[in-house]
Amino acid sequence: MIFDKTDKKLLEYLQKDSKQTNKELSNKLNLSVTAVYERIKKLEKEGFINGYTVLVNKEKIDRNFVVFCHIKLVKHSQDYVVSFEKEVTKLNEVLECYHISGDYDYLLKVLVKDIAAFREFMVKKLTTINHIGSTHSMFVINEVKHTHIIGF
Repeated sequence: MIFDKTDKKLLEYLQKDSKQTNKELSNKLNLSVTAVYERIKKLEKEGFINGYTVLVNKEKIDRNFVVFCHIKLVKHSQDYVVSFEKEVTKLNEVLECYHISGDYDYLLKVLVKDIAAFREFMVKKLTTINHIGSTHSMFVINEVKHTHIIGF
């Protein structure tokens, strides 16, 4: 598949607003509606587009306390890694989990209502996962930049 500048522009428009109609996109790209439709289907089929989603305003649902949590496992055996990853994916409060290099093994992005909710999450959920040796949490003071748009 050829991935050209029109495909990149189309992806930029879709990332900004995936509810745009093919007609609106065709006007922006100077293509026919059919050509836009075919390009979108091609990008989906080739895996450039993984899906479509809704961005929820976390303040409106009273979940705007963001915490980054470093996790260190007791040891780095395959069993411990697989077990931790399986359990952490079940936690609704965890928006993102990354296996990282450095002093810690994982970085979690956690979203809860407030500090009391975070404490409850830590005590009743996160620290009940086997093989966690230590945690280190950092609370977000201000969100300076948050985007889902990948630029080209």
